[in-house]
Amino acid sequence: MFPKLPLLHVWFKSAYFQRLKALTPEENTRSQHGLFFQDGQRRVDYVLTYSVKKSSGSHSTRQSVHLLTENVVARSFRHGPQSGGEKLRAKQTQRTKDSSSVHSSRVIDMELGCSGEIFNGQEDQKAFRREEFEGKLRDMGLELEKDEDGKIPGVYFVKIHAPWNVLCREAEFMKLKMPTKKVYEVKQSNSIVEKISTLISKILEPLHPHVEEHQPKNIKHLSHTFSREKQHLDVFNTFYCQLTYFSTHTLTHTHAHTYNICEYLLQLLYEEWANYSVFYKYQPIGLVRKYFGEKIGLYFAWLGLYTQMLIPASLVGVIVFLYGCATVDDNIPSMEICHPRNNITMCPLCDRVCSYWKLSTACGTARASHLFDNPATVFFSIFMALWAAMFMEHWKRRQMRLNYEWDLTGFEDEEVSNNKTDHPRAEYEFKVMQKSLRKRQKSQDKVNTIEKLTFQDRLPAYMTNIVMMLLMIGVTFAIVFGVILYRISTKAALHMSSSLITRNHVQLTVKTTAAIINLVVILILDEVYGAVARWLTVLEAPKTDKSFEERLIFKTFILKFVNAFSPIIYIAFFRGRLVGRPGSYLYVFDSYRMEECAHGGCLMELCIQLSITMLGKQLIQNNLFEIGIPKLKKLIRYIRSKQGAFQEEERQKKLTRYETDHFLEPFGGLTPEYMEMIIQFGFVTLFVASFPLAPLFALLNNIIEIRLDAKKFVTELRRPVAARAKDIGIWYNILRGVAKVAVIINAFVISFTSDFIPRMVYQYMYSPDGSMHGFVNHTLSYFNVSHFQDGKEPMDPSHFGYPVVICRYKDYREPPWSNTPYELSKEFWAVLAVRLAFVIVFQNVVMLMNDIVDWLIPDIPKDISLQIHKEKILLVELFMKEEQGKSYIIDSIAFSLIVVSMSKLASSSLSGQTKLYVNCMFFLIFLTFQQLGQQLAKEM
Repeated sequence: MFPKLPLLHVWFKSAYFQRLKALTPEENTRSQHGLFFQDGQRRVDYVLTYSVKKSSGSHSTRQSVHLLTENVVARSFRHGPQSGGEKLRAKQTQRTKDSSSVHSSRVIDMELGCSGEIFNGQEDQKAFRREEFEGKLRDMGLELEKDEDGKIPGVYFVKIHAPWNVLCREAEFMKLKMPTKKVYEVKQSNSIVEKISTLISKILEPLHPHVEEHQPKNIKHLSHTFSREKQHLDVFNTFYCQLTYFSTHTLTHTHAHTYNICEYLLQLLYEEWANYSVFYKYQPIGLVRKYFGEKIGLYFAWLGLYTQMLIPASLVGVIVFLYGCATVDDNIPSMEICHPRNNITMCPLCDRVCSYWKLSTACGTARASHLFDNPATVFFSIFMALWAAMFMEHWKRRQMRLNYEWDLTGFEDEEVSNNKTDHPRAEYEFKVMQKSLRKRQKSQDKVNTIEKLTFQDRLPAYMTNIVMMLLMIGVTFAIVFGVILYRISTKAALHMSSSLITRNHVQLTVKTTAAIINLVVILILDEVYGAVARWLTVLEAPKTDKSFEERLIFKTFILKFVNAFSPIIYIAFFRGRLVGRPGSYLYVFDSYRMEECAHGGCLMELCIQLSITMLGKQLIQNNLFEIGIPKLKKLIRYIRSKQGAFQEEERQKKLTRYETDHFLEPFGGLTPEYMEMIIQFGFVTLFVASFPLAPLFALLNNIIEIRLDAKKFVTELRRPVAARAKDIGIWYNILRGVAKVAVIINAFVISFTSDFIPRMVYQYMYSPDGSMHGFVNHTLSYFNVSHFQDGKEPMDPSHFGYPVVICRYKDYREPPWSNTPYELSKEFWAVLAVRLAFVIVFQNVVMLMNDIVDWLIPDIPKDISLQIHKEKILLVELFMKEEQGKSYIIDSIAFSLIVVSMSKLASSSLSGQTKLYVNCMFFLIFLTFQQLGQQLAKEM
């Protein structure tokens, strides 16, 4: 089964002149490639694809239809013209009444795309529904042409052409803004900031793509909402381009010819955008918007800005990491751990099989922990919180500038008004129809009443959503718990190994393998959770497509966020805190002792888990899957179409354009693209205190991701249905939420996961000389080995050649010789109080700084605000001038008629030279007024 195959070229030529122009041999060739109808004049704007089943031995005209579209055409071209003739409106109304009994079935067939399975074997009914749907399209003014002689077995096509009057009608309905002939100069300010900006633009000029969209333009066309009454004001060619670009067409770069501006644009996109050799250049966002629409253009604009903002974050992160490398030899705690005379005996890390160990063996872990756990990480956490706020504000300004450049400044009011009358989804209409039928059967009432789904109708779906969401989150927690058991059991098993190398690298082996297992599980569950979220959203039956998309995004984000960050949250905030103490450890299932952190703390383990998960998701899920899966699906689709057996024939008999594009992958929406970037944004901001190199890896990934997505859109996917949008929608709110949560999480990571607070407390409260000397000994408590529980003591107590009496463990507890042995000491409560105070202060200070940044930076750039105000004034002046010009033309015509009448009257009573003189005078006056009227009409 194949989804919709859209097909439309951006057409910059006037439809009027296109009709008058004779068909050239080149156009005849193009019509043979599927770009035109059979007459060679009407251009193909859209293609419907449906699969058919052949009857025994012959082509059956009663086809088993599976229309592969989501009713995009029917939704783009509303039911009935907005300002059409009464005859067409009456015809549409009559046909709607006649087909009301099957209308719902048809909508479900088009929307769900599953009627071929439900009505399997009912060929007549399927053919009738297809014909009824095509009739609806004709009633809307569209022109259709069937292509049942294609070269792809089992697949037929219906070509659709949208005439000029239909495009004009839809442009009025959509309130598209069109550039007028009136131009004005955009004056540049002479401020210092503007001069610096101009200088930077000149320096960065080599980084711009070689397209006209990125050249500075000081002249701008005045735009207004399109109206057929004011077509004479519009720039005609640009108007036709904007009317047609929201429909669709798909090309691969191998088919990009130069005979059409659309192909030229696509070739530019391939060379200056979907090419890895131009990875260092800015994106041609103007061309992306022109070819794919505003919604996709905004996504790539947002992705490009996000990638640019990662550059300063990466530089600061690298500096923080280098600072840790430079100061590792001067770090007193790690020096004390690594000192050769340090013979502190530590308690066993597991029961029975683990023996006592020397603290100096943790030297490598302690030195590595300092690379990420140093005073600079606190500064970096504050910096990243402010960076996130700056990024959000910068995007709002960039978005507003794009709205102005793309003539979307008034789109908000239109969107609000259209939300009230947005076309309901087919699934919603189907459930409303079922409710109406049930109610009609119970009441025996034949009066049609307008029904809608209430909260009570949706209550079972809501309860199912809640239960399934909790179940999926529970599955994630269960898997995390399973990985914990894996670490505990594997650690015990490796300690029993006879290999000395294995025993010496137990911690590294267990951490790495557990992180890889978590990564594999995350990748698998991501796919499962995506399918579950869609099923739950369909179950809710949202009324509109926008509501459906927002609910789907919210569910998918919750599930994937929990899936990606649950192992990391466990390591950061729970591991090592639910352990107990020697002689009184906590056990799982009475046999598995809860794992504890190494002496360097859990921050190093958190860094390992975060880096493997982040890099693995980016490399495998975001890159390899995006490259491999579309190519694999294309190959499968090609094999299923039985074209592999006819390669020689295909060389001689070339497929048409839409038949070639039929093998491309259908566009699945921007949700996966946004989702992977939002999860990455979480990796960059949420635990950045433990992994300052995260922005650098994100930057390197996004540089590839931009070109990879561009190549996918240009060469691997069917051209999506372009849609207008003024912002990135619910994704912006999710970004703000992640940025707010990041402040809190980083505060807790610095306070509870790292040793930053214990070091500060020791240095300023307990150190005798105000230095860090003695910090390691201060954080270690004493334990008498005779207090081990029976059966929990080490099997080899004389591992070092002498009996151990006292061992040490990391905690703040009283020694065994005190009056309250093994109780929490006063140092523990002092450190805990400072940790909680730090969380409160850090959170409020950073939040306040974010609010200050938000207040200082206006959402709308000042120059854009001034230009919008100026355009409103100029637009009013233009319309006033037009009305005055109309009045003047009418007056001039009336005056001319009076002049002609007076000249005839005067010439009737005069003779000779006087008569000739009077006629000449009146004729000169008539010509003067006529020329003034024509000149005024041209200026308008």
